Amino acid sequence: MEAFSDIIISAARWALPVLSVWLLARCMASMLREKYEPELWAWLETSGGETAAIRHWECIIGRAKGCDIVIDREELAPRHAALIRDSRGVWTLYSLAGGDALSVGGRRDEGDGITVATGDKITLAGEKVVFRDLSEKQIEAAEALRSEAGGYIRPGVTLFLLTVIQLLLVLEFSVYAETEYVLPIALSFAALIAAQWCYFLLMRAINRSGFEPETLAFYLSTLGLAVAAGAVPEDMLKQLLLLFAGIFTFIGVGWFLRDLGRAKAMRWPVGIAAAALLALNVLMGETVYGATNWISIGGVTLQPSEFVKVAYVWVGAATLDRLFRSRNLFFFIGFSAAIVGALALMGDFGSAVVFFAAFLIISFMRSGSFATVFLAIASAVLAGFLVLTVKPYIATRFAAWGHIWDDPWDSGWQQTRALSAAASGGLLGVGAGNGWLKDIFAADTDLVFCLLCEELGLIVAFCAMLALLALTFFAVRNAAQGRSSFFVIAAVASAAIMLAQLALNVFGCVDILPFTGVTFPFVSRGGSSLISCWGLLAFIKASDTRRGGSFTVRLPVREAHRRRSEK
Repeated sequence: MEAFSDIIISAARWALPVLSVWLLARCMASMLREKYEPELWAWLETSGGETAAIRHWECIIGRAKGCDIVIDREELAPRHAALIRDSRGVWTLYSLAGGDALSVGGRRDEGDGITVATGDKITLAGEKVVFRDLSEKQIEAAEALRSEAGGYIRPGVTLFLLTVIQLLLVLEFSVYAETEYVLPIALSFAALIAAQWCYFLLMRAINRSGFEPETLAFYLSTLGLAVAAGAVPEDMLKQLLLLFAGIFTFIGVGWFLRDLGRAKAMRWPVGIAAAALLALNVLMGETVYGATNWISIGGVTLQPSEFVKVAYVWVGAATLDRLFRSRNLFFFIGFSAAIVGALALMGDFGSAVVFFAAFLIISFMRSGSFATVFLAIASAVLAGFLVLTVKPYIATRFAAWGHIWDDPWDSGWQQTRALSAAASGGLLGVGAGNGWLKDIFAADTDLVFCLLCEELGLIVAFCAMLALLALTFFAVRNAAQGRSSFFVIAAVASAAIMLAQLALNVFGCVDILPFTGVTFPFVSRGGSSLISCWGLLAFIKASDTRRGGSFTVRLPVREAHRRRSEK
């Protein structure tokens, strides 16, 4: 009987990496396929009979090659006007070259823009164009093209693969976990399986087809639940509830993003709430290993900087979506400086690096200038030297960087053990819950990559990395055809935060980068981090322009057009 059990467990150890690679391949094939679905919202007709398609909710019109709509006329400024659509389908034209450089039927932009409707004649520095909303015929053509570009890989099959992975993990824990924890672990995984299938059925009920970003998040969260089951099995219920809180945050943020105007209008309340959280953290935070990044409210311990990540992306995207308004950039720079300053006071160097990475991405998307980015990096390097001077424990971590084997019993204690455990796991791992690294401090948070390598094997650990890379490429790919710059900026910034965390966690624990104590998105144990990751995922999901891919689109193009016509 024992020999038979060994065979089953050995088969499970082989099956886990195979199924992980299969699941990842299916998701990536559907998310990153070459065909995409171009959207047509309106078009412009020039006096010469040429037409220019309007494929985004915010378009820059001018003679510069980088504009969304290029009109090659010397009279036009390089960036002459901005045409913006709100979530109700109303188009507004803004002048970027002065009030006299643009008019619509004799009306001029007095600073608040000019509302345009189909058939309106627009004068751009002497060049006359006609604005046309979608006709029924062009709706048919656009939808036919989108249908041809569709063809999701069946998400139900992919989710079934994930379910098998989860059941195999339960099987391994039934052998390696202590007897008293086997049932709580099995019930926790059963609850996760039920939750992901309920979500899948809910999305199918509202005619949503793209399920790959959520599947990858559920896969990573499954690995995170396995980490918790091995390290702190007595806290399985708590970890499960935190995971559910993350999923509900994802759904809640996604629902809120369905109204783009409402989402943009919330930037002030969200920004104020973020500032208040960090101020509370600075004043009342608990210092743990040199960083004051935790607060306790009613017996519940929170890490405010994790929630501020979602707020930061929200405020940045909502403030900078009007790319032509320079004052918005200055406001965002001030907001960013306040956040990073608070993190410096708290001694949370790792989070400061993550926020700075997001700032660089958002600022570059706003300005398109590498010079701006290089200037920001130079300023950050100077600030970094100042932080190292006033925060000795951070300087100690930098001093140990690249020298962990020089002192494996002190400054290199955690990382040398992590590397040894990772090497012992090989390609397939020693089995879920069967490793020894979990007994080392911070193994299930800062060193979680090595813990995955030890217990589930190098292949599964790399699949976890590739899952986050796939989400990043997906967000960047969607940026080219994004409906609104709010969604584009928010999605790419969210992906940048996750990618920065991934790099700092993985490269930090293997001593390629300084050990900053940053979590592995979705996988590291911790409620604040898990909830914030699911919140950031909502922005990536909102940027999905595939037909039926995003839950932020209320109606198909045809139905939206019909309702506007009825009004």
